[in-house]
Amino acid sequence: MSVVQFLSDGAMALFRGVFHLLWGDLITIPLPGGGSIGLSLLVLILIPAGVFFTIRTRFLPIRLFPEMVRVTLEKGGSKEDGSISGVQALIISTATRVGMGNLVGVVAAISAGGAGAVFWMWVTALIGASTAFAEGVLAQLYKEKDPLYGGYRGGPAQYIHGYVNEKRAAKGKHPAKKSVIALLFAISGLICWCGISQVISNSVTSALDNAFHIPPIWSTVLLVAVAAVIVLRKNATVKVLDILVPVMAGCYFVITVLIIFQNFHLIPAVLERIFAEAFGIRQVVAGGFGAVLMNGVKRGLFSNEAGSGSAPCAAAAADVDHPAKEGLLQAFGVFIDTIVICSCTAFIMLLVPEELVAGLTGMDLLQTAMTYHLGRFGSIFIAVILWLFSFSTFIGVLYYARPNVAYLFGDNWASQTAYKVLALVMLFVGGLAAYTFVWDLGDVGIGLMTVFNMMALIPMAGKAVSSLNDYEAHQMGKREE
Repeated sequence: MSVVQFLSDGAMALFRGVFHLLWGDLITIPLPGGGSIGLSLLVLILIPAGVFFTIRTRFLPIRLFPEMVRVTLEKGGSKEDGSISGVQALIISTATRVGMGNLVGVVAAISAGGAGAVFWMWVTALIGASTAFAEGVLAQLYKEKDPLYGGYRGGPAQYIHGYVNEKRAAKGKHPAKKSVIALLFAISGLICWCGISQVISNSVTSALDNAFHIPPIWSTVLLVAVAAVIVLRKNATVKVLDILVPVMAGCYFVITVLIIFQNFHLIPAVLERIFAEAFGIRQVVAGGFGAVLMNGVKRGLFSNEAGSGSAPCAAAAADVDHPAKEGLLQAFGVFIDTIVICSCTAFIMLLVPEELVAGLTGMDLLQTAMTYHLGRFGSIFIAVILWLFSFSTFIGVLYYARPNVAYLFGDNWASQTAYKVLALVMLFVGGLAAYTFVWDLGDVGIGLMTVFNMMALIPMAGKAVSSLNDYEAHQMGKREE
């Protein structure tokens, strides 16, 4: 065996080991009647963290939901030249949250776990919103000026770096130029977002091929060309997402509401099925409760991205008058993603007679459901929506990459442009062929991001809670007087 082959095999073995550690069943809990619940490392981190932040913020997602809505509708834009408003930061984070997970991910959850998985997605979103709040606040507290793009930048790499230097200062040590954990987070993020680029283009070209019989090469070239025009310009990303995200999410929501209205008499039965299968005796006896619970939890966690450290990269760029406001906006983003958009997809499928979709999975299941509701237009609509969701995700993740590239390589246009070109190359390659390894690399990237992010996020919880208390006492308190 050659040295190169030996190193290659060793690297693949290490990669598979890390993948299994992050996503595999680290702990298995047996259930009465057979079956089991498998808990991965990420679930063991994110669910307790979500409960922890929910308790520390005194059940913020429920208690302050009206305030989330008020802050979202509040007038007032950014003040600093080149900066963005809090709502624009919400739109950018929503662009990446509202993606393939809201379509294919929900389909996979219901296929594997039944209708009851939807309930556990809702529960996961409620506790994940508190984690997203903490991320948003810390991103604001540790943001810094962006000398290249203007405005502000930040995210986990910056608040991890700040946390490490605060600990060093407390011990009388000089501040470190770089933090190892922050460096590892930034590297993991860039790996993840390159992997996502391939997944995006492959899904888009497949959907367009199925719906319109467009050869993948043509749809790939068009996708990459349009993306290049946007991401290679200095500040075009925010302007495009300002228009694209509300339109695509609004269209999807309106179509779903029309479908629900047409089938309004079936809604009580669908809700009954969701709650019955979430706790149902049939699932426990059949040994399927673990699949119901964990598919809902996993899809909820990785659809709304709370805890992964992605959304804070946009939250830090917002120009708001109080850090807690951006935290509330990011918490509301989790609600939009999971409670609204994911539920839209779930209802589209659950309002179809079970015998029509029996045995179907993935996009076949979703396109069959939409065809049942809307005829041929349904299949076309899903293909177009998937294109828009995926395209906005690509643009959004490249916005996330900015502060991480800067943290790794410094403030220069060469490194910023080089990463954008790399992502565009991955977008092109993914549209023509599916490389499972690169897809898994993206999963490993987001898993490692979550681990490194949580290493600082939980110890820094007190700062987020203090900001929330100050906001409630001074800004909310003044309005109530």
